[in-house]
Parts: sequence; C-alpha cells; structure tokens
Amino acid sequence: MTSKPVRIGCYSAFWGDSVSAASQLVKMEKENLDYLVADYLAEVTMGILARRRNSKEQSKLGGAGEGGYIAEFITFVIKRLLPDLIKYNIKVVTNAGGLDPLACKKAVEKVIKENGIEDGKLTVAAITGDDILNQIDEFTQKGDIYDFTHIIGNEKDIENFPDEEKQIISLNAYHGAIPIAKALDSGANIVITGRCVDSALVVGPLIHEFKWDPHNDWDKLASGSLAGHIIECGCQATGGNFTDWEESAFSDNDGWINIGYPIVECLEDGNFTVTKPKGTGGIVTTATVGEQMLYEILDPGSYILPDVVLDLRNVKLEQIEKDKVLVTGAKGRPPTEYLKVSGIYLDGYKMTGSLFIGGIDAWKKASTVGFSIIMKTHLMLKQLGMKTFRDVNIEPLGAEHTYGPHAKAHDTREVILNITVHHDDPQALRIFGMELAPAATCMAPGITGGVGSGRPHPSPCLVHFSYLVSKVVVPAYLVVGNGETTPIYFEGPTNNNSVMAPPLPENLDDASESNISKIDGTTKVPLIRLAWGRSGDKGNTCNIGIIARETKYYPLLKKTLTEKVVKDYMAHLCEGTVTRYELPGCNGLNFVLTKSLGGGGLSSLNVDRQGKTYAQMLLSLGVNVPSNWFSKL
Repeated sequence: MTSKPVRIGCYSAFWGDSVSAASQLVKMEKENLDYLVADYLAEVTMGILARRRNSKEQSKLGGAGEGGYIAEFITFVIKRLLPDLIKYNIKVVTNAGGLDPLACKKAVEKVIKENGIEDGKLTVAAITGDDILNQIDEFTQKGDIYDFTHIIGNEKDIENFPDEEKQIISLNAYHGAIPIAKALDSGANIVITGRCVDSALVVGPLIHEFKWDPHNDWDKLASGSLAGHIIECGCQATGGNFTDWEESAFSDNDGWINIGYPIVECLEDGNFTVTKPKGTGGIVTTATVGEQMLYEILDPGSYILPDVVLDLRNVKLEQIEKDKVLVTGAKGRPPTEYLKVSGIYLDGYKMTGSLFIGGIDAWKKASTVGFSIIMKTHLMLKQLGMKTFRDVNIEPLGAEHTYGPHAKAHDTREVILNITVHHDDPQALRIFGMELAPAATCMAPGITGGVGSGRPHPSPCLVHFSYLVSKVVVPAYLVVGNGETTPIYFEGPTNNNSVMAPPLPENLDDASESNISKIDGTTKVPLIRLAWGRSGDKGNTCNIGIIARETKYYPLLKKTLTEKVVKDYMAHLCEGTVTRYELPGCNGLNFVLTKSLGGGGLSSLNVDRQGKTYAQMLLSLGVNVPSNWFSKL
C-alpha cells in the first residue's frame, strides 16, 4: 500500500484523439507519472468495430486491428513510447482491446519482443468476458437479462429493442474496476480491457495502490470513480469544449495548439486534485472541471457503476492554485446486482448528401431544393416498385436550423444543405445519391457542389440499445503474461435500492429565492452570462449540465430554469421528458432530456447526433435578472 499520491494521466477521450497526447504526458511528466490510461470506446466506437468485424473490413495505419482492437494504441503509443514506459516505470491501463483484448495483448507482446526486451521485464494482461453476443439466447431463456428500465422505472422512455428480424452485431457488458486491480496485483505493467465502464480505468489502479476494500470502501470508490469520470474525456477537463472557450484557446503556452491532457493526483482518503503538465496550454479551473463532472450523467445522486453508486450532488470544487483544482465530497453506496449491457443491431441503411448553396434567400432555396430532391426520388422509387424512404431529414446548415423556432439567421447568404435518408435497400439510397448533382442545373441558382468528393455512399444504419444482466452470469476472464486464464466472479454485496438517491438536505437558499421574487426591476440577459454549460449523450437521451458562475446566481437559476422552461425551449428537439436534478455542491443543475437525439449517436439522421450543441443552445435562453446585477455582468 502506498502513502504518496498516485498520479494518473489520461491521453485519449475517444478513438481518434490526438496521436501526440500520450507522448506529451510521458515525456513531460516522466518520473512524476504512475499510470497512463486511455479511453477509446464509446457507443459509436463499438458500433464501428462491430460493423468491421461483421463485414471483415480491414484498415491500414491507425484503424481497427484485425481482431477488432484499436491499432492506434500499438502504432502511436506502444511502438513510440515503450522505452520510456519501462525507464520511468509507468503502467498503462486501456480499453483499446475493443472487441478482442487478447489480440491486442498479442500485438503488444510482439512489439516488446521485437524491441529485444527480456522476458519478465514487461508483463501484459488482458481482460475479456464482456462480449456476451453468443450468450444472449441462453441469458434470455434463464431470465438473467432485463430491459434497462428494470431498476429505474421510466418505461415510457424505453429504448427500441431489436425484433427477431434484426441482426444484433455486438453485445458487451460493462465490467468494473476489480478485474483491472487484480491484473495489477498479479504484476501486470500493461492492462488491456474490452468494454468496461470508463471510470474503471482509474479506479482499478487506485484499488491496487491503496488496497481499498472493493466491497466496502464506498466513498473512496465513489471518489475514485469521479476522478476517472473527470479525466476520461481528455482535454474536456483542461479547457477543451469549454463554454468560455477564449480563455483556453488563448491561454499561456500556446493555448489549444499545445493543450495539456489531464492528470489526477489521488490520495488514499479518496480526495484528489485535477491538473495538467506544466508548460502546456489550456486551463484547469473549477469551471472546466465542473463542466466535465456534469458531462453525460443522468441522476447525479445515483450515477450507477459496476463497483459503486456515485452521489456527486454535494461535491465541492476548489481552486487551490493555478491549473489545479481540489475535488472533495463524493459519496458512494453499494452497487446493484446488474451490469449494463451495450448492444448494437443493424437496421437498414442510411446516406447523407450535401450541397453548398449561396446567394440571397439561401435558406429558402436550400429548403426547397431539399424537398424537391426527396420528392423527385420518391417518384422514381415508386415507378421502380420500391418502397419510399423510412425517414428523411433536411437540414439547411448555416441558417441556425438546429435552433428550430429560436433561429435568427434565416437571411444568411450561404448554407450547406444536408439531406440524410434511411431505407432498407441500399439501391434506393444510390438513386437518391444520383439525384443530388442534377440540382445544380435544374433547381436553384448558387449551387456549387457538395461537401467532399463524388457521390455519397450507403452505410449500414446501426442502432444502439441497452440491457441489464445479472453480474453472477458475466464473470471477467483475466490472463496475465503467459499464465492461465482465470475467471473473476463478482463476490461483493449488492443493493438494488441504491438506485434511489437519498433526499438532499432542506433547501438553504429559500431566503435568497424569496428575496429574488421581491426585487423590483429586471433586465433580460442570455443564460451564458450567468452560467457555464456542457451537454452529452446517453443513447437517445441528452443531458445538459448548468453551473452558476457565482453562488449568488444559483437561487435565481433554480427559480428560473424549471423543467417546463427547458422543455418548452428545447421542444423542437426533445420528444420525451425533461427532468431536473440539483447539485448544490457546485451550484449546478442537470437536465435530462429523453427521446431527444433522433435515435442516438449511431442511428440518428440529425447533424448533431450526440447533443454536443444542446448546452450552447440553452445558454442562449433569455433570463430575467435584477437590474443592479447587469452592470457587474
């Protein structure tokens, strides 16, 4: 057990993050870095890997490996940094194994051998067992698999599960941190997993280093999970994707050009700080960390993970020095008896075509061109005895199309017309693709070609869905070095009632809220003057996290930003419900919008499939504030 802080840096937020990030952390931190972690997997990523595995696609440099792992991990991390990892004793934990951690392990071991590193100097472990695609029928027959709403209720927002005709191409359970900790306990220097919960990449090393009890130290596990959540999206904690973007873009040390990747310094008691390498750009503030803390969460009092249920409502963020934020106050409860399962199935094909349209009335021209192309193609399909499109989305981008009724730029003089169509037959989509170019000569003036080159091509439409599965039937399997494969069964206590967050203490701002209601004279300002915001996706659900810029604004935000106000403002995008949650510890509010992404990141026809613009949209909402505040804003 170590008594010193454990320093963990994260270099990858997704498959496609900067290839220079790992080198930055290793080269600039050297002796100060204990672990290098990387999150490559998302719902979209799993769909891409599954599609490649299903179609036996192969990629070249920087793509998926032959077995379905992330080959960039081998090319840009292991091959480039192996000598430094050994020299400075930096351990690596990553989910780069994708759909085949064992193949990824072999690829790493091949590089080790090619570099002439002696046996036993560097040990590689792989964790499998998350891929349960071939067990779905067995689990269903035995009653071990459930709808995702089984423990959280909201049946009206249930996802679209595949019917018998749909081909499920991937089904992966989210394992937790215990298998990673056991791999490290067994002497592994590099641990490769498949689908696991993102935060486990950090919690596993902390269990190993501090000897936390994975079946009892709930608050410590909760804090470690929060540390993992904050850094798993890379630079989103260090000034990337930040509301006050100019502070980060033009920060010291070349800003975004040299943006630093995040590091957590974790203590045995669970508290931790967030920072970045000295001499790098970007910023680490309570605002950048707070925005990331609220990113892609649902109920902040019940963040359900395999190892713990995290309550982050009363988490405190404190700026203790430049680019260093102390995080305290995470609370934990025992986990449930289930694991989340992420599934992908095929549902026809989709295609996106685009045209650039310029000149006066560009928005009107684009809308009319889009409608005309779709109707012309519809008539052609009818003549050929083919069904029409299952779904169509016409988006004149550049005219604030995504803002719906709140758009103010319909008089723009240039737009990108984006048309996305969905059909069961790829041939129908090819006919649509052939009708894009003729619009330049037989429809509106000012059309000057598409974005990209050539005609668009059909691609499989992948749909994400979620199940729950009993933990006892989905063990992890660990292989360390040349050792035997060992099953790891979940043995700890569970409590399904943990999904019910305890009530918050009585509201301490009632007096402040009452005072606000008595103020005479207000001025309307955009919400962005009062708050920061960050949004993200969970399947077809989007969350929008809002944090007050000053404590005194929080009572007004709670009074003003009701579920109804947000629902009305986002009604053109949200077809489901809006639920608001409070986070008094950081003066935050989290809004969960169901049925709001057109099906989710893989299957949506929207240009914004993952809700990345939703917080920025809500920050445009006009809010009445006391007149005497305005001069200070």
